[in-house]
Amino acid sequence: MLTSERFRDIFRAISIKMSEEREYLVELDQRNGDGDLGISMSDGYAAASAALDASSEQDFGRLCICAGKAFNEAAPSSLGTITAICLMGMARILKGHTEADISLAGEALMAGTAKITEKAGSKTGEKTILDAIVPAAEAIRNNADRGKETALLAAAEAAAEGAKSTAAMPAVHGRAAYYSDKGIGLIDGGAIVGKMIFETIAGIIVI
Repeated sequence: MLTSERFRDIFRAISIKMSEEREYLVELDQRNGDGDLGISMSDGYAAASAALDASSEQDFGRLCICAGKAFNEAAPSSLGTITAICLMGMARILKGHTEADISLAGEALMAGTAKITEKAGSKTGEKTILDAIVPAAEAIRNNADRGKETALLAAAEAAAEGAKSTAAMPAVHGRAAYYSDKGIGLIDGGAIVGKMIFETIAGIIVI
């Protein structure tokens, strides 16, 4: 069962991961983007984690809102905004809950990705973070009855495969879209972020 303290642990772990991979993400983004991916993800998750640690809130919905607002303020980039949108979408499902099983967590993640599609107009197959996090959310939903460990490992694997698949896609959104087919062969940086997120979550929950 996911508790508010475990929720905070997840954000701390992701923040550490993004800090460790900051330069790698910058280099990755410089190939066909603005080059600020590592900075925005490192700063955004650090701010979100700090905001959660400073709050005594137990309600998951309010915790998601808290993290989303802090993230958006610290990382006003396209992926920063998308991350905040995802958290706001998750908040609607998690509102009123102080604990969450893997089924509820999967439902919240699906709602978060749907909110991104609604607000940002993006979908899978367009070389974005959605290509990693939508398959991951679906893997959790489809494996929830097999237990959280199985579901989260399946999610991490799905996110990795989804990120890998972006190499074959032309970019549709952002600066990368200007490169069009020249971006074929390059894995999307946002999708790599999604992969890192689910690998980190699986690592701290399963191990």
